[in-house]
Amino acid sequence: MQVFLTLTTTGDAGRPATDLGHLLHKHPEKAQEFSTSHGTAHVFYPEAGQDRCTVALLLEIDPVALVRRGRGKGRGGAPHSALAQYVNDRPYAASSLLAVALGAVFSSALKGRCRARPELVERTLPLRIEVPALPARGGADLVRRLFEPLGWTVEAEPVPLDVRFPDWGDSRYVRLVLDGEARLADALRHLYVLLPVLDDAKHYWVAPDEVDKLLRAGEGWLEHHPEQTLITTRYLARRHRLTRDALERLELARLAEADDTAVEELDNAVDEDADTEERPTPPAALRREAILAALREAGAARVLDLGCGQGQLVQAMLKEARFTEVVGVDVSMRALHAAGRRLRPERMSERQAARVTLVQGSLTYTDPRLSGYDAAVLGEVIEHIDPPRLPAAEYAVFGAARPRTVVVTTPNAEYNVRWESLPAGHVRHHDHRFEWTREEFRAWAHGVAERYGYAVEFRPVGDDDPEVGPPTQLALFTLARTPDGTPGDTPEPTVKEVAA
Repeated sequence: MQVFLTLTTTGDAGRPATDLGHLLHKHPEKAQEFSTSHGTAHVFYPEAGQDRCTVALLLEIDPVALVRRGRGKGRGGAPHSALAQYVNDRPYAASSLLAVALGAVFSSALKGRCRARPELVERTLPLRIEVPALPARGGADLVRRLFEPLGWTVEAEPVPLDVRFPDWGDSRYVRLVLDGEARLADALRHLYVLLPVLDDAKHYWVAPDEVDKLLRAGEGWLEHHPEQTLITTRYLARRHRLTRDALERLELARLAEADDTAVEELDNAVDEDADTEERPTPPAALRREAILAALREAGAARVLDLGCGQGQLVQAMLKEARFTEVVGVDVSMRALHAAGRRLRPERMSERQAARVTLVQGSLTYTDPRLSGYDAAVLGEVIEHIDPPRLPAAEYAVFGAARPRTVVVTTPNAEYNVRWESLPAGHVRHHDHRFEWTREEFRAWAHGVAERYGYAVEFRPVGDDDPEVGPPTQLALFTLARTPDGTPGDTPEPTVKEVAA
């Protein structure tokens, strides 16, 4: 019983096709075998030249081992009949068995690692992927709906039930061919997730750790996929609790990535034709300086940057010795990787590197790792949170983490009329769930301060327009009482306005 998949790339004078061997960590001149829990995986190269290179993965399944390790479990683990475990055509088709083999045999490539040639990892390659027999519950149309949004040209040819009897019609299997340009790691992740999704079944019990596997493999594409719900539901074997958890985390990742992976043009725009000396300071830089000034004033030394994105504020804090510990927190691993590339802790001295930590976390969940810090910053974060989830974020920061100082910045919706390139009625960024007026922001901040025992004051960031106010509004919260209700080191909650 065998499952088969081939992956082909082409090369040119400056890029030999055999670079594929470096990325896969499999030498083109060798045929290799790998033991799996359900049989043997074979990796070999039918062709390996400068102009064209093809790698093949053949999974030879042991049906006895399949049964002994729980084969025959369908969606969610329900057992089929004993006879069905042996007599069926499933082992010949690309299912979750092949996805698991991909993850095991090409684990480094799937994770985007290549120690010998690290520069190859980010290279976009022309790729052709062929799977002769792919189960597709939903037919060729579903295959296209899953792969085309990812940039693939899809050929999904239905396989007849029996070529000798065309009147019998087509089976639920297709011959799949994908053509496109992508990073190899991305292509493997697409297959790792979507092969079992199309089969709509898994050969093993779906445990809670499958959510983490899905989010790791789907990072960077699943949060935006139009069939996100179907993919998540099927991958997690229709287990409602796991599906709900995964969809919530995907939504948080999408909100974070929208602000972390793209520069907000309105907020950072400068006139490129103006003389350098006359160029205004971008609002993003003004925000950072306003936040740093508030932290200095508060005497904060250990600071959380919640929703740190690509690490611009973390980098700025590390330049000042007063900040002895800086923790960047973000729900998006892609953003954290970008922050790591920006900060380059491997090039820092041991003492400097010990000052900074980057961790993955969600603002809508309490996290004991975030307790005990002097200050927390939410810079341009709250507007990316759906309003029904704001109370959870408020509690996680002000109720559970409870730093002495919290700095919050958010756009001032009234100022939007001053952006000539922003159409009337539009928000500054497509992923903003809301943009508050000064009155709305103050009402929210007053409520938070009252509920959690903080004093709050407001500061403008940028030129304070006499009619519409500043482009960015800042709220500085200071802890006024301890969690048990006894007075703290600061006065009882108050509201104070600070002039520009």
